[in-house]
Formats: sequence, C-alpha cells, structure tokens
Amino acid sequence: MEIWINPACSKCRSALTLLDAEGAAYTVRRYLEDVPSADEIRVVLGRLGLEPWDITRTQEAAAKELDLKDRARWPRDDSGREAWIEALAAHPELIQRPIITADDGTAVVARTEEAVRDALGR
Repeated sequence: MEIWINPACSKCRSALTLLDAEGAAYTVRRYLEDVPSADEIRVVLGRLGLEPWDITRTQEAAAKELDLKDRARWPRDDSGREAWIEALAAHPELIQRPIITADDGTAVVARTEEAVRDALGR
C-alpha cells in the first residue's frame, strides 16, 4: 500500500499514526516533492472511482488563481476532465490528501479514521 501525504497536514499525520499502530506495511509518497504525473493521477482516479474535481482542494490559493469554481472555464464533465487532471499535475497542492492506494487495486481518500481502516481491510 502507498499513501500520498503532505507532512504538514494533520489528517496525513493521523493516517500515518493509525497505519503504524495497526502494523501496516506501506510506502510514503510526499506528493508535493514527488509530484504525480497526469497518467499517475488518471490511474489513482480510476482506483478511487472518482473524478479529478472530486479530489481537488478548491480553497487553495492555486485553485483561486486558476478560478476552478468557474464552471464555464472548468466544466465538471468529460469535456473538462483532462484539463482538471493537468491542473492537478501542475499544482499538486490541489490534490486532496491523504490518498491510500490499497493492495487490492483500489484507493481511498483517507481523511477519516474510518477511511484508513477501510483501506487496511482491503
């Protein structure tokens, strides 16, 4: 299992603490330093069963600069999907965290203890 984290994020630190307490084997990816490519983001989205706008932190400064709330410029459908993915790859701080990719090929946005435990059970 792999977990995408920002070490400054309290939710990420909580997820790591729980993984450690459960003795889970995992690797850490500091995604702000080891930025995922657009292809990697596509794969993770498929594993999550989500769309790029579902994992975008829209309150970040970069989101406001890009005006991601403007649905005319950033449609939330197939016509805008690639632009969203490219935005996440160019601005990884926009990616919701932490994301755990489970050994069974699925993934979860692990912002709660329940979500972390769900990943552990996979």
